[in-house]
Amino acid sequence: MRRSLLSHRFRRTTLVFLLCLAFVIGVGIAKLYHQIDSGWWWLCVAPALLTWRKRKWWTIFWVVLLGLSLGWWRGSVYMTKLNAYQQYFGHKVTITAVASQDAAYNKYKQLVFDAHDVVVTETGEHLKGKISLGGFGFNGAFAGDEVTATGKLLPSLGSYQGRMTYAQVTITAHHPTVVNELRRRFTAGMESALPEPLASFGMGLLVGQRNNLPAQVSQDLLMVGLTHIIAVSGYNLTILLRSSGKIVGKRSKKQAALLSLALIGLFLLFAGTSASIVRAAIVSMLSIAAGYYGRTFKPLTLIALAAAITGFANPFYVWADSGWALSFLAFYGVMVLAPLISHNWPERWRESVVVSVALESICAELLAVPYVLHTFGQVSFVGLAGNVLIAALVPLAMLLSLVAGLAGMLVPALAGWLAWPAQILLTYMLDMAHLLSRVPHAFAQNLSFSWAEGIIWYLVIIGLTTILWFKRRTKNGKITDRKEEIHFERTLQMVNHQA
Repeated sequence: MRRSLLSHRFRRTTLVFLLCLAFVIGVGIAKLYHQIDSGWWWLCVAPALLTWRKRKWWTIFWVVLLGLSLGWWRGSVYMTKLNAYQQYFGHKVTITAVASQDAAYNKYKQLVFDAHDVVVTETGEHLKGKISLGGFGFNGAFAGDEVTATGKLLPSLGSYQGRMTYAQVTITAHHPTVVNELRRRFTAGMESALPEPLASFGMGLLVGQRNNLPAQVSQDLLMVGLTHIIAVSGYNLTILLRSSGKIVGKRSKKQAALLSLALIGLFLLFAGTSASIVRAAIVSMLSIAAGYYGRTFKPLTLIALAAAITGFANPFYVWADSGWALSFLAFYGVMVLAPLISHNWPERWRESVVVSVALESICAELLAVPYVLHTFGQVSFVGLAGNVLIAALVPLAMLLSLVAGLAGMLVPALAGWLAWPAQILLTYMLDMAHLLSRVPHAFAQNLSFSWAEGIIWYLVIIGLTTILWFKRRTKNGKITDRKEEIHFERTLQMVNHQA
């Protein structure tokens, strides 16, 4: 037995998974120990490459060490750049920046928007990352506009490196683009075709624009665990890609791949580059590449590879972006845990949309609840009902909202007639969300969940996954049947709307 373990050859996918997982862990370590020199990662490259073909136990040692050291180095470099903010926190400064999105009013009646390419005027220093910028003195800002702002720079939470509120903001230059102009015209068309809050809800479903949603609608969606349907993610992108595949997939595999890549590019331009969107785009491109060459990705390898790519591009995703973490937790629940649980179910159950949505919602919740409780201290007890009764209709609602927006933009005289199907469906979704939010004790806040409790929870889930995996492996000999591949492709459509 010992000799067989020592002579065992691991799969390449296993080595890739361990390399990517170690890299993400290394990025996380850099958050705590970035002061220590981590530039020695290149010493591990040669041993890892020399032992790669052997794929033995010592290969795993060098691959893991390479991933940890490389992630530690990447995180340390990025952390050094972010430390430049510290000297400006709490001080009144003047900055120049570029607006990342159109400005919208917040609850304090300030115009607020995200900004990047931040430069401190007093020192000329360029600050890495993005900040939340809000203030007065200007009528509005559009994505791409250059602004000058004077105010107190403060630390921020989440995916922002800083924030400046109640600032004196001046627009110094406009840089309109075709994409931004089309988005604004489409938004105006949606508003002319549908009444509020349906128009804002439709825009939230299509491109994640939720700044204009009434506070009551946002609260209803939060209480029923459906905020994710108006946070644009891979679910929206997957729907577009599957639609394009059905249109040209039978004609030419190459045309389908090119069209899908073009849609991903346009989607990023219209919807932005948040953590969940970037992750969705990477997962989609990897899936397209694998499908083009007749291959499939193992779910765990796909998760780890997407996490490593996004973590390398922006280590701050790993450190503080809750949307990034929740998307991968939901990814694991839908793509790994749910198929293992449903493997021995009757075929009619596995093909049922209602059963699939219910199971995937439960698995996603099992993975996300500890993180949500620890980070936000709140949980919805009607999330499963909300996903089955409302979230399952999101693809149809997106299509009808798109028709309504195009009608309002291109043929406003007929917009009322062409938009009534979207009006009926969106009204149902909002009314059902409001009804579920009225259920007694549907939503709980101010709860606590420690890191220790979370670790125990996830260890139990990993143990359950391992038991189910070995049970299916023992029954089938090895897990390479065609049913698994079919289920993998089908659940890609459902994976992101749970995050």
